[in-house]
Amino acid sequence: MPSKKNKPKYRFYQHYHNIKVTIEKRYNILIGLISFCILSLFISLFYIQVIKASDYQKKLTSLEKTTVTGTTAPRGRIYDRNHNLLVDNTPTKLITYKKQKTNTTSKEIEIAYKLSDLLDVSYVKLTDAMKRTFYLKNHEDELKKRITAEEWRALEERKISGADIEKMKLERITEGELGTFSERDLEASYTYFLMNKGYSYAEKVIKEQDVTDLEYALINENVDSLPGVEVELSWERTYPYGDVFRSILGSVSSSESGIPKELKEHYLSEGYSLTDRVGTSYLEYQYDNYLKGTKDEYAVYQTGEKVLTKEGTRGNDIVLSIDINLQKKIEEILTEELIATKKEPNTDFYNRSFVIVTDPNTGEILAMAGKQISMTNDGYEIYDYTPGITTSPVVAGSIVKGASHIVGYNTGALQIGEKRYDECVKLAGAPLKCSFKSLGLLNDLTALKMSSNTFQFYTAMKVAGIKYYYNTPFKAPHEAFETYRNTFAQFGLGVETGIDLPVESLGFKGTSEVGGLLLDFAIGQYDTYTPIQLAQYMSTIANGGKRMKPTLLKEVYSSKSSSFEDQIYKQEPTILNEIDTETEYLDRVKEGLKLVLTSGATGWRFIDLKYNPAGKTGTSQSFVDSDHDGKIDTETITTTFAGYAPADNPKVVFTAVSPDIYYSKTGSTYQTLVNRRISSRVSEAYFELYPLS
Repeated sequence: MPSKKNKPKYRFYQHYHNIKVTIEKRYNILIGLISFCILSLFISLFYIQVIKASDYQKKLTSLEKTTVTGTTAPRGRIYDRNHNLLVDNTPTKLITYKKQKTNTTSKEIEIAYKLSDLLDVSYVKLTDAMKRTFYLKNHEDELKKRITAEEWRALEERKISGADIEKMKLERITEGELGTFSERDLEASYTYFLMNKGYSYAEKVIKEQDVTDLEYALINENVDSLPGVEVELSWERTYPYGDVFRSILGSVSSSESGIPKELKEHYLSEGYSLTDRVGTSYLEYQYDNYLKGTKDEYAVYQTGEKVLTKEGTRGNDIVLSIDINLQKKIEEILTEELIATKKEPNTDFYNRSFVIVTDPNTGEILAMAGKQISMTNDGYEIYDYTPGITTSPVVAGSIVKGASHIVGYNTGALQIGEKRYDECVKLAGAPLKCSFKSLGLLNDLTALKMSSNTFQFYTAMKVAGIKYYYNTPFKAPHEAFETYRNTFAQFGLGVETGIDLPVESLGFKGTSEVGGLLLDFAIGQYDTYTPIQLAQYMSTIANGGKRMKPTLLKEVYSSKSSSFEDQIYKQEPTILNEIDTETEYLDRVKEGLKLVLTSGATGWRFIDLKYNPAGKTGTSQSFVDSDHDGKIDTETITTTFAGYAPADNPKVVFTAVSPDIYYSKTGSTYQTLVNRRISSRVSEAYFELYPLS
């Protein structure tokens, strides 16, 4: 046991020892922490500089470059059903400009002059405003002096805007100053306008038409001194069959215009850029999503280097249901018949005809053509009017009586085999309503064969719940009109057919419900219908009651395969609805339509009997504006026809419409048979290409 005199010394030693141990522990912890931090830093540096080096290099590179796309890639090709090429692309040279951050106004003016020296730029579209703008950019300091102190003060006081000042500068450029422009100045003025039109960030087309090899080479050689200017290869649509079916094939915007203003909202919502070349009408517009190509992608570095990173591809190819050889023949027939018919009497207002050839079982359109004729100082001129097939409704006439029969059968207003005597109908306060002649005793079949009007009048009055008496009032209930229109709609009359084109008219739907108009409706003399609606109507009868969607698209193929192997879409037949009627009723109508084309009937010689045809003609009263004063004032006659063959197994439907074929100021009753000639020749042309087995 230690002595008392040594105890303090021992305690001091213990205290010192404890402090030392504590310090050493803390020091070791600190050393550990420092070592851990150094190790962590080393690991992090190793991870960043070695393991993740490539990733960070990519990020660094991405900050040093901008990804841009090239001009619109070539579109897909368009073929007919037999793979005949209808629309192709041909390469063209293109000179473009895209504003650079380093390009000042003076630099752009310098570039504009250089381009005018290297290119033959047409300035026929140069306006006074463009010249003034160019002069202002060249003489900014001088024109500032033409603004008075009071005007500058007004700007400071916000009484006028900067735009007002710029307008004053432009207005104070004299005609004499503009008159000093040389040929070179004029070219540079227009080139400068092209460089700055539209959005500043967009690529501008300086020249895309007729760029010569020499011009292309000169720009390419001097591109380093022309920042923002590029030489590129573009494309233009070509048409191996010329103008055949040209209007329905549609159009594409130019490199200069990009997306047209009226289509801007539609295309931007689909993810397009304003400078993209797009389909602007008909099939090019309808199927732009298939036809558009994928653009090249480039990496543009801060050094100015431009590297292709992703090669674009041509758009997909589409195959149409059209037979271009049949189409060509039909267009020739229409042209010949229009010219020949205008030489006949009473054809003052006849100027157009339409033809559609369809497959009633699939809805495929094999051919569709419209031609219009006008008189010029050099003779007759023929114009394409094929779009009128979907947009030009006519008073159809008796062609609709097949549908009217179905209304009668469905409502009990007409019985199979029912007989009626064809005689004029007289309503109170109205003139006699008759058939084209007295037809005697008829049944439901012969009424179709001879196209009796009065037979349909009696049916319509029964549908309206009215018992007819000579010269008595007739008030048709609203429900009677609705009954007729609802049934007609099931055939495609008065409603959208669903054709795959961007524009389609529904025709005119009468609003008055005077009793006599119901009788007119039943014989096709009230509402109006387009040629495509008449084609769908007859196709529905031909195939047994299925309203098929009419289509022009047949298939879509990837452009990566050149032999039609990589199919990415196939148009399947689409049934829009089926007729709400009994099979026996529709069969009865088809039996009557077969009689229409026999000897002595109204459709005699429209289609040769050797093809076992069926169909219906139509003749209607129409009206035209004879003196172009905006008022319908002259009565004419319009003829229609729709038929199919063979009657027992329909494979094709022919529809022909010829408006305003008759007008007489002399009292002559001669009426041209142009619609019959067209129908006969078109059916013969079809069967030459597709003979019945």
